[in-house]
Amino acid sequence: MNDKLRILVVDDHQLVVQGILSSLNEVGTFDIVTTNTCDKAFELVKNNSKTNPFQILFTDLSFDNTASDAILDGGEALIKAINTANYNIKIGVITGHTETNRVYNVIHNLNPSAYLLKTKCDATEIGFAISKMMANDYYYTHEIHQKITRRKIVQIQMDEVALQILKELPKHAKISNLEGIIQKNDGSTLKLRSIETKLANLRLDLNAKNNMDLILKAKELGVID
Repeated sequence: MNDKLRILVVDDHQLVVQGILSSLNEVGTFDIVTTNTCDKAFELVKNNSKTNPFQILFTDLSFDNTASDAILDGGEALIKAINTANYNIKIGVITGHTETNRVYNVIHNLNPSAYLLKTKCDATEIGFAISKMMANDYYYTHEIHQKITRRKIVQIQMDEVALQILKELPKHAKISNLEGIIQKNDGSTLKLRSIETKLANLRLDLNAKNNMDLILKAKELGVID
Protein backbone atom coordinates (compact mmCIF):
# COMPACT_ATOMS: atom_id res chain seq x y z
CA MET A 1 0.00 0.00 0.00
CA ASN A 2 1.31 3.45 -0.94
CA ASP A 3 1.56 5.71 2.14
CA LYS A 4 2.41 8.83 0.14
CA LEU A 5 -0.31 11.26 -0.87
CA ARG A 6 -1.20 10.25 -4.42
CA ILE A 7 -1.78 13.12 -6.87
CA LEU A 8 -2.91 13.09 -10.50
CA VAL A 9 -2.01 16.14 -12.60
CA VAL A 10 -3.88 16.71 -15.86
CA ASP A 11 -2.73 19.34 -18.37
CA ASP A 12 -1.88 19.28 -22.07
CA HIS A 13 1.07 21.67 -21.83
CA GLN A 14 4.28 19.98 -20.72
CA LEU A 15 5.88 23.18 -19.44
CA VAL A 16 2.89 23.74 -17.17
CA VAL A 17 3.09 20.17 -15.92
CA GLN A 18 6.79 20.60 -15.17
CA GLY A 19 6.06 23.79 -13.26
CA ILE A 20 3.39 22.09 -11.16
CA LEU A 21 5.69 19.13 -10.49
CA SER A 22 8.47 21.49 -9.41
CA SER A 23 6.13 23.23 -6.97
CA LEU A 24 4.83 19.93 -5.62
CA ASN A 25 8.38 18.67 -5.07
CA GLU A 26 9.09 21.76 -2.99
CA VAL A 27 6.03 21.10 -0.85
CA GLY A 28 6.75 17.47 0.00
CA THR A 29 7.20 13.93 -1.25
CA PHE A 30 4.19 12.74 -3.18
CA ASP A 31 3.31 9.89 -5.52
CA ILE A 32 2.54 11.94 -8.65
CA VAL A 33 1.13 10.72 -11.97
CA THR A 34 0.58 13.00 -14.97
CA THR A 35 -1.48 12.77 -18.13
CA ASN A 36 -2.38 15.20 -20.91
CA THR A 37 -5.95 14.14 -21.72
CA CYS A 38 -9.16 14.09 -19.72
CA ASP A 39 -10.19 10.66 -21.01
CA LYS A 40 -6.92 9.17 -19.76
CA ALA A 41 -7.30 10.99 -16.45
CA PHE A 42 -10.76 9.52 -15.88
CA GLU A 43 -9.48 6.08 -16.82
CA LEU A 44 -6.65 6.40 -14.29
CA VAL A 45 -9.01 7.52 -11.53
CA LYS A 46 -11.43 4.69 -12.33
CA ASN A 47 -8.83 1.91 -12.66
CA ASN A 48 -7.02 2.88 -9.47
CA SER A 49 -10.07 3.67 -7.33
CA LYS A 50 -10.04 0.37 -5.41
CA THR A 51 -6.41 -0.74 -5.51
CA ASN A 52 -4.29 2.42 -5.26
CA PRO A 53 -6.59 5.46 -5.35
CA PHE A 54 -5.57 9.05 -5.98
CA GLN A 55 -6.37 11.43 -3.14
CA ILE A 56 -6.07 14.61 -5.22
CA LEU A 57 -6.57 15.51 -8.87
CA PHE A 58 -5.37 18.82 -10.31
CA THR A 59 -6.76 19.66 -13.75
CA ASP A 60 -6.84 22.50 -16.23
CA LEU A 61 -10.19 23.52 -17.74
CA SER A 62 -9.25 23.92 -21.42
CA PHE A 63 -7.38 21.34 -23.49
CA ASP A 64 -6.02 22.19 -26.93
CA ASN A 65 -5.16 18.59 -27.78
CA THR A 66 -8.67 17.12 -27.45
CA ALA A 67 -9.23 14.52 -30.17
CA SER A 68 -12.41 14.54 -32.23
CA ASP A 69 -13.46 11.19 -30.75
CA ALA A 70 -12.75 12.20 -27.14
CA ILE A 71 -15.46 11.44 -24.60
CA LEU A 72 -14.40 14.17 -22.16
CA ASP A 73 -13.53 17.39 -23.99
CA GLY A 74 -12.19 19.45 -21.08
CA GLY A 75 -11.73 19.93 -17.39
CA GLU A 76 -15.39 20.68 -16.66
CA ALA A 77 -16.45 17.42 -18.33
CA LEU A 78 -13.78 15.52 -16.39
CA ILE A 79 -14.85 16.96 -13.03
CA LYS A 80 -18.51 16.29 -13.81
CA ALA A 81 -17.76 12.67 -14.76
CA ILE A 82 -15.81 12.09 -11.54
CA ASN A 83 -18.54 13.72 -9.45
CA THR A 84 -21.22 11.63 -11.17
CA ALA A 85 -19.26 8.44 -10.57
CA ASN A 86 -18.84 9.51 -6.92
CA TYR A 87 -15.13 8.70 -6.70
CA ASN A 88 -13.56 9.70 -3.40
CA ILE A 89 -11.00 12.19 -4.69
CA LYS A 90 -10.39 15.87 -4.00
CA ILE A 91 -10.41 17.97 -7.17
CA GLY A 92 -8.47 21.18 -7.69
CA VAL A 93 -8.51 23.40 -10.78
CA ILE A 94 -5.23 24.91 -11.99
CA THR A 95 -5.99 27.13 -14.97
CA GLY A 96 -5.53 30.46 -16.68
CA HIS A 97 -9.26 31.14 -16.85
CA THR A 98 -10.26 34.13 -14.73
CA GLU A 99 -13.50 35.16 -16.50
CA THR A 100 -15.96 35.76 -13.68
CA ASN A 101 -18.87 33.96 -15.34
CA ARG A 102 -16.84 30.83 -16.07
CA VAL A 103 -15.20 30.85 -12.64
CA TYR A 104 -18.60 31.22 -10.99
CA ASN A 105 -20.16 28.42 -13.06
CA VAL A 106 -17.29 26.01 -12.36
CA ILE A 107 -17.36 26.66 -8.61
CA HIS A 108 -21.15 26.83 -8.34
CA ASN A 109 -21.94 23.80 -10.53
CA LEU A 110 -18.92 21.52 -10.05
CA ASN A 111 -17.80 22.39 -6.52
CA PRO A 112 -14.02 21.83 -6.84
CA SER A 113 -12.08 21.92 -3.58
CA ALA A 114 -9.55 24.40 -4.98
CA TYR A 115 -9.27 26.93 -7.79
CA LEU A 116 -5.71 28.10 -8.54
CA LEU A 117 -4.24 30.23 -11.31
CA LYS A 118 -1.27 28.97 -13.33
CA THR A 119 0.49 32.32 -13.06
CA LYS A 120 0.49 32.16 -9.26
CA CYS A 121 0.73 28.43 -8.62
CA ASP A 122 4.00 28.36 -6.70
CA ALA A 123 4.95 25.96 -3.90
CA THR A 124 3.38 28.12 -1.19
CA GLU A 125 0.06 28.39 -3.04
CA ILE A 126 -0.26 24.75 -4.02
CA GLY A 127 0.95 23.60 -0.61
CA PHE A 128 -1.69 25.68 1.12
CA ALA A 129 -4.34 24.35 -1.26
CA ILE A 130 -3.37 20.74 -0.54
CA SER A 131 -3.52 21.26 3.22
CA LYS A 132 -6.99 22.82 2.90
CA MET A 133 -8.24 20.09 0.57
CA MET A 134 -7.06 17.27 2.79
CA ALA A 135 -8.78 18.95 5.74
CA ASN A 136 -12.06 18.81 3.77
CA ASP A 137 -11.92 22.57 3.28
CA TYR A 138 -11.85 24.79 0.20
CA TYR A 139 -9.16 27.06 -1.17
CA TYR A 140 -9.57 29.67 -3.91
CA THR A 141 -6.62 31.84 -4.81
CA HIS A 142 -7.08 35.47 -3.73
CA GLU A 143 -8.12 36.84 -7.14
CA ILE A 144 -10.71 34.11 -7.60
CA HIS A 145 -12.05 34.54 -4.07
CA GLN A 146 -12.54 38.27 -4.73
CA LYS A 147 -14.38 37.60 -7.99
CA ILE A 148 -16.76 35.11 -6.39
CA THR A 149 -17.41 37.38 -3.41
CA ARG A 150 -18.06 40.36 -5.68
CA ARG A 151 -20.36 38.29 -7.91
CA LYS A 152 -22.43 37.20 -4.90
CA ILE A 153 -22.70 40.77 -3.61
CA VAL A 154 -23.80 42.04 -7.03
CA GLN A 155 -26.36 39.25 -7.35
CA ILE A 156 -27.88 40.18 -4.00
CA GLN A 157 -28.19 43.80 -5.14
CA MET A 158 -29.68 42.92 -8.52
CA ASP A 159 -33.44 42.81 -8.95
CA GLU A 160 -35.49 41.96 -12.03
CA VAL A 161 -35.76 45.61 -13.09
CA ALA A 162 -31.99 46.08 -12.91
CA LEU A 163 -31.40 42.96 -15.02
CA GLN A 164 -33.93 44.14 -17.62
CA ILE A 165 -32.22 47.52 -17.90
CA LEU A 166 -28.75 45.96 -18.24
CA LYS A 167 -29.94 43.55 -20.93
CA GLU A 168 -31.89 46.16 -22.92
CA LEU A 169 -29.43 49.06 -22.64
CA PRO A 170 -26.97 47.83 -25.36
CA LYS A 171 -29.85 47.43 -27.82
CA HIS A 172 -30.88 51.10 -27.81
CA ALA A 173 -29.09 54.28 -28.90
CA LYS A 174 -30.91 56.42 -26.33
CA ILE A 175 -31.92 55.76 -22.73
CA SER A 176 -35.31 57.33 -23.53
CA ASN A 177 -36.01 54.35 -25.80
CA LEU A 178 -36.20 52.14 -22.71
CA GLU A 179 -39.35 53.88 -21.53
CA GLY A 180 -42.29 51.56 -22.11
CA ILE A 181 -40.03 48.49 -22.26
CA ILE A 182 -38.79 48.03 -18.69
CA GLN A 183 -41.50 46.45 -16.56
CA LYS A 184 -42.09 46.33 -12.82
CA ASN A 185 -43.34 43.22 -11.02
CA ASP A 186 -46.94 44.35 -11.39
CA GLY A 187 -46.58 44.59 -15.17
CA SER A 188 -46.57 48.38 -15.36
CA THR A 189 -43.69 50.08 -17.16
CA LEU A 190 -41.03 52.36 -15.69
CA LYS A 191 -40.97 56.04 -16.52
CA LEU A 192 -37.77 57.54 -17.92
CA ARG A 193 -36.92 59.28 -14.65
CA SER A 194 -37.10 55.99 -12.73
CA ILE A 195 -34.92 54.27 -15.34
CA GLU A 196 -32.30 57.02 -15.11
CA THR A 197 -32.31 56.77 -11.30
CA LYS A 198 -31.88 53.00 -11.49
CA LEU A 199 -28.99 53.40 -13.93
CA ALA A 200 -27.29 55.91 -11.64
CA ASN A 201 -27.55 53.47 -8.73
CA LEU A 202 -26.22 50.61 -10.86
CA ARG A 203 -23.23 52.70 -11.95
CA LEU A 204 -22.53 53.44 -8.30
CA ASP A 205 -22.89 49.76 -7.25
CA LEU A 206 -20.60 48.50 -10.02
CA ASN A 207 -18.21 51.46 -9.85
CA ALA A 208 -18.83 52.26 -13.52
CA LYS A 209 -17.80 55.56 -15.13
CA ASN A 210 -20.66 55.65 -17.62
CA ASN A 211 -23.34 53.40 -19.12
CA MET A 212 -20.97 51.74 -21.56
CA ASP A 213 -18.59 50.96 -18.71
CA LEU A 214 -21.58 49.69 -16.71
CA ILE A 215 -22.40 47.13 -19.41
CA LEU A 216 -18.77 46.00 -19.59
CA LYS A 217 -18.63 45.60 -15.80
CA ALA A 218 -21.90 43.65 -15.78
CA LYS A 219 -20.58 41.29 -18.48
CA GLU A 220 -17.25 40.84 -16.70
CA LEU A 221 -19.11 39.92 -13.53
CA GLY A 222 -21.26 37.47 -15.46
CA VAL A 223 -24.48 39.29 -14.55
CA ILE A 224 -25.41 39.48 -18.25
CA ASP A 225 -24.09 37.59 -21.28
